[in-house]
Amino acid sequence: MRILLVEDDGLLGDGFQVGLRQMGFQVDWVREGRAALRELSTGNYDACVLDLGLPQLDGMEVLTLARAQQLKTPILILTARNSLGDRIDGLNLGADDYLIKPIDINELIARLRAISRRFHGHVQNLLIIKEVCLDASQRSVLYKNQPVNLSGKEFEVLHGLMLNAGRVLSRGQLEQRLYSWGHEVDSNAVEVHIHHLRKKLAPELIQTVRGIGYTFPSQ
Repeated sequence: MRILLVEDDGLLGDGFQVGLRQMGFQVDWVREGRAALRELSTGNYDACVLDLGLPQLDGMEVLTLARAQQLKTPILILTARNSLGDRIDGLNLGADDYLIKPIDINELIARLRAISRRFHGHVQNLLIIKEVCLDASQRSVLYKNQPVNLSGKEFEVLHGLMLNAGRVLSRGQLEQRLYSWGHEVDSNAVEVHIHHLRKKLAPELIQTVRGIGYTFPSQ
């Protein structure tokens, strides 16, 4: 999963970024509201963690403008503002969740996975399609009830394809799941991961749509 972290506190932002990356997330971090809105408009993120007390644009303004522009990225508000009115306002303006600082990183990760599941129309961490069972919380995969050893990047490619089963994802869309800012992208990285997945699972499970991208069957 690729996460947009919007937090103006350097110490907190660094802690969240490190904790999320240790759990396999790709994280891009911005510290003010206009940059947050600009990044959300790219549609490159699986979810956004949004602080409210931001310079230039307040977090509530970012949320309001994002939803007014029909930007659908799931947004989790993470703030020190703990009044009932703020929580109600945030949820009514389109936030998918609202959490009060301080928070344990494991709860933040669980909440991010939950809002991403709901966004993709799933109700649990387990994705089971064509005898492939992917557990997002444990980052594990079974194929025909046998464990499959995947690298972190291979897991992310498979997770993205299974979340969007039946849809075609371009190489660029898959790259966005794999790399955050400052990480060099090899020109054939996605193709290499697809090749390895086909060898570890079955060649027919991931289909190439020539000139467009890749797809995982929905059933």
